[in-house]
Amino acid sequence: MYEEDAAREWVQGTVAGRFDDGFEAWYGAEHDRLIAALVLTTGDIELATDGVDEAFSRALEKWERVRLMDSPTGWVYRVALNRVRRVARRRSAEQILLRRIPPSAPLPSRATSLWSRVVDLSERQREVIVLRYVIDLKESEIAEALGVSRGTVSSTLHEARKRLGRMLDEE
Repeated sequence: MYEEDAAREWVQGTVAGRFDDGFEAWYGAEHDRLIAALVLTTGDIELATDGVDEAFSRALEKWERVRLMDSPTGWVYRVALNRVRRVARRRSAEQILLRRIPPSAPLPSRATSLWSRVVDLSERQREVIVLRYVIDLKESEIAEALGVSRGTVSSTLHEARKRLGRMLDEE
């Protein structure tokens, strides 16, 4: 127990010392501006926020060095942008792989044909189809999960079903 208390005091003292060196004021002045910049760059607020938060965390770890840089804000932006790009590449690779993997449960031939067409839908249409018919969520639950209105879910489902119907008719 004594070792844990000593470690906690050391961490608190180290972090407090970094705040005394201007980190807190700099963070307060730059955090929201950097998120706004990355949102404009990426179009994704969650991805931008995650990238900026990770970059500030790294800046805090290396504050003694970062604070002496010509542009600590520029360094944080670069670290955040690199993080955002890595996550975006990983998401893209995951989407490509997921499109290649058929559902694990055996499906009747018509369902297999349907599933092979679902991957041709837009990302939003795929999401609502999967959440509705695979996960069995109600439209209101899908809306909450995706952060959109129930009406958006309803119209997206309608358009996705129409498009799937046309695709299957073409076969």
